[in-house]
Amino acid sequence: MSDPSSYDVTILGGGLAGLTCALHCLKESPDAKIAILEKRRHPVPEATHKVGESSVEVGATYFRKFLDLEDHLENEQIPKMGLRLFLGSGDNSTIEDRLEVGGTDFPPTPSYQFDRGRFENYLGERCRSMGVEFIESASVKNVALGKGRKPHLISFEREGAESTLASRWVVDASGRAAILKRKLGLKKESSHRANSAWIRIGTRIKVDDWCDDAGWQEGFTEDHPRWQSTNHLLGEGYWIWIIPLSSGSTSIGIVADEKLHDLGDFNSQEKMLSWLEAHEPQLAGAIREHEPAIQDFCAIKRYSMECRQLFSGNRWGIVGDAGNFIDPFYSPGNDFIALGNFLVCELIKRDLKGKSNLVRVPLYNRVFKLFYGGTELIFKDNYPLFGNHQVMPVKILWDWMVYWTIPGHIVIQERVADPMTYVRHLSSLKRLNDLNRWMQAHFRRWHEAVPSWETRGTIDTSKVCLVMESNRALLDELDARGFGDRFVKNVAQMETLFWEIADHSGIAMEGPIKRRDHPGAVKNGFRDVLEISGRRPGQGAAEISSPSSGENPEVPAVQA
Repeated sequence: MSDPSSYDVTILGGGLAGLTCALHCLKESPDAKIAILEKRRHPVPEATHKVGESSVEVGATYFRKFLDLEDHLENEQIPKMGLRLFLGSGDNSTIEDRLEVGGTDFPPTPSYQFDRGRFENYLGERCRSMGVEFIESASVKNVALGKGRKPHLISFEREGAESTLASRWVVDASGRAAILKRKLGLKKESSHRANSAWIRIGTRIKVDDWCDDAGWQEGFTEDHPRWQSTNHLLGEGYWIWIIPLSSGSTSIGIVADEKLHDLGDFNSQEKMLSWLEAHEPQLAGAIREHEPAIQDFCAIKRYSMECRQLFSGNRWGIVGDAGNFIDPFYSPGNDFIALGNFLVCELIKRDLKGKSNLVRVPLYNRVFKLFYGGTELIFKDNYPLFGNHQVMPVKILWDWMVYWTIPGHIVIQERVADPMTYVRHLSSLKRLNDLNRWMQAHFRRWHEAVPSWETRGTIDTSKVCLVMESNRALLDELDARGFGDRFVKNVAQMETLFWEIADHSGIAMEGPIKRRDHPGAVKNGFRDVLEISGRRPGQGAAEISSPSSGENPEVPAVQA
């Protein structure tokens, strides 16, 4: 398009999804003319009040490797020492009495804690330096979608003046404003109903400081502290996040199932602090000590949301929270940004080259729905389990393995937009999804059938070899044959774990899953985890004190 106000791609929203979409699009289509319309003025304040301050392996690898942001992530953000969870104990006044699940070392595949303001400011400058037209303080008023070869017309207001630009493609990355979803009537109610409230506080809140016992501190150092993890405090129907930000602030949030905890009990700053005093007194005390340093407060009712369609043959797409958001537990938001960007930028690249997307548009909508549905299984109806000492540690590690086995394997290997991935590996993908679906239902039956009792101790995930090897395997660079072989091995390993967990629970497995033996899979890979979660009161605290890799440690969890 020769008109200076015309673009190949216009992105609505200059937050994390929109900025990374622009960078991704430029990598795939270097000659594309791209504009971003962002309602805020840049640079934004650090510790910007947004969900999505913690990353996990898929999103982190996408930012670090595919978008080449490693220098910024390593030097300006906080490397994350994995996920750490503390299950409840009594009145939760002594953290050393809680069952802890987390590592004493950084996982092999890096992830990061994000100061969203700092990150988005950096991304904004990077987009500008690469030729993206970044139009800030711009409020989108209307999007008139063109048909056929006609461009889309986007009207916006900036500093009191109205303007219109034309664009071949429009990508909605406007977050919860959801411009296209609202305009096109694509909103879909989510059946997962939970609420959240959170604050930023201008100091470092460290769980490391909550106990001076030398035994509890063993294994941790200044270079490997607990506070660099995404720390979670768990109870029945709720969890708390504690996330350090590189600006020096700490993000603290409550997430709770509305059936068990009413949002009205913590929907203001003072109510939130009072709720924490009742449920998590150690955290409440740390906040009260620095209460004047609280920077902001926000609450969201029923944060889960869905979108009926994300990609169209009429040259539009929706990425990030403008489309779908399921749950902040396990921090999957950045993963879905990566997934959406891979799919929409492939459509844009092909269209700009004159290639047809007739087959890919419906396929990509189904692919996204498949990934989203698999993630939804992990959360839906499962919040009551969060206080169960017998079920929850096992579920956590199962969920990690599912995550690395399915979306991690496909997205990190950059094969998510390749249709042949789904043609060649459909049976493996279906088998993995079936295993996860029935295991999540089994966790609920286990929780309901067996009374929970409190267990003290530490499950040091750094010493569970199956878990660490599966995490490390995400770093492998695989050719097409290696990718396929890995999928087969992943299925074998997950089936082996599936039956070991089912047998340990003592609850009959309900579902059409036939038992199959896989001689090459690691046996008893969760042995110590199952043993600790099953310890009865009076047996004392327990821990995984040496590497555990099952009966056949010479066979790694996965092989290239």
